[in-house]
Amino acid sequence: MSCLSVSFPSLLAAKDNKNNSILDGSYDPQSHSWGMGIMIDKCIGCGRCANACKMENNVPQLPFYFRTWVERYIIYEGGEVVVDSPNGGVDGFKRRIHDKKILRSFFVPKLCNQCDKPPCVQVCPTGATFRTKDGVTLVDSKYCIGCEYCIQACPYGARFLDPQTRVTEKCTFCYHRIIKNMPPACVEVCPTQARVFGDRKAHASPLVRFMRMNKILVLKPYLNTEPAVFYAGLDMEVR
Repeated sequence: MSCLSVSFPSLLAAKDNKNNSILDGSYDPQSHSWGMGIMIDKCIGCGRCANACKMENNVPQLPFYFRTWVERYIIYEGGEVVVDSPNGGVDGFKRRIHDKKILRSFFVPKLCNQCDKPPCVQVCPTGATFRTKDGVTLVDSKYCIGCEYCIQACPYGARFLDPQTRVTEKCTFCYHRIIKNMPPACVEVCPTQARVFGDRKAHASPLVRFMRMNKILVLKPYLNTEPAVFYAGLDMEVR
């Protein structure tokens, strides 16, 4: 399936401020505000989400190219924190041999935070990076010149330059799926349901229920980017 950074009719319709519908008009982006919830205590670091994302969105299989990835945090007695993410967690994590006492360890899935105030949009000189009416930041490959300003501006390290197309890539919440009422690939394959996806405008959506039932935190709140990715059980050591 084509990745969202390649221009096609639904992408152009999403960008057109005069057009309130996508495809045949059955989808109204103004009626939605998409977001994702992540439960840290449910993530087992299996890497299925990262692998499914690569397959769904034609992400290069080479290391260091990810739309979503998983990090492992190990906190030792004495306060030392070690973070690793071998190949983005695609192949899971090997058990480490330690000579120090571990206080706790956990996994943290990461991706584009789909900010309500995205710094990447502000710095794009051509308008290739834009935010849709339903709250998803996308990249139009027709206008991307590969300047990497957006990569530098993203405080979450969630963007990369495709080595073949020379177009900036990032998570799109699998936009080609959600406009067809399908969940993002990473959500669909998670064996523990650590990821929750839904509409912030729909009171009965799984995401709204998740936000009501948990203490919600976001990454780097001091930046005031207003992320649409929400974490439950986020440790203060996560950066």
